[in-house]
Amino acid sequence: MSYIVFSTLVLLITLLGVYVVIENNRKKAREAEKKVFNDRLKKITSQFKSKTSEFVEAKALRPKYSPKVNAIVGNFFVVQAHTEENLDQLERIAEQFIYCVVSELNKCRENGNLDLLSDQLQYFVAELPTSGISYNKEFYQEILPALIIMIKTPEQGPNSTPNDESTQSNDDATSETVDENKATQKVAAKPQPVA
Repeated sequence: MSYIVFSTLVLLITLLGVYVVIENNRKKAREAEKKVFNDRLKKITSQFKSKTSEFVEAKALRPKYSPKVNAIVGNFFVVQAHTEENLDQLERIAEQFIYCVVSELNKCRENGNLDLLSDQLQYFVAELPTSGISYNKEFYQEILPALIIMIKTPEQGPNSTPNDESTQSNDDATSETVDENKATQKVAAKPQPVA
């Protein structure tokens, strides 16, 4: 009888030991996943904030608007779950914003019209939510992508747009025709010498 009790006790201790080891391994795996998640989030956030600083240095974004733009990444998980899918979405939206502003910054530098981009970013910031709770799933999936598209500046040259040039050339042609008609009328109105 004591043999059965001893065997049962050894078996229970072994099962308890196996359970503790398995739980410790699960806990370590969860902590490792959480660390990878947090490291990735820090990388996305710091990259976004450094780009925002670059936009401020390039005079495309006014310094007072920098915190509001950084709130895009800072408030992402205020009302959303910490999942890989949501982190992927944050990464996509951050990259979309950065790509759009860099592209527009390069275009405006070529055109010599950086003020236009600065104004577009000012309008962008004005449309961002004022409270952290408003940075929800709907904002990131529907509203923010539309706001990013609004940053894009119209295509134009250093001093005028292609449409202005064609309008101007049409106006020039019209004024030349009017000038020719006036000159013809003046010649016709001159008194002719009588023979």
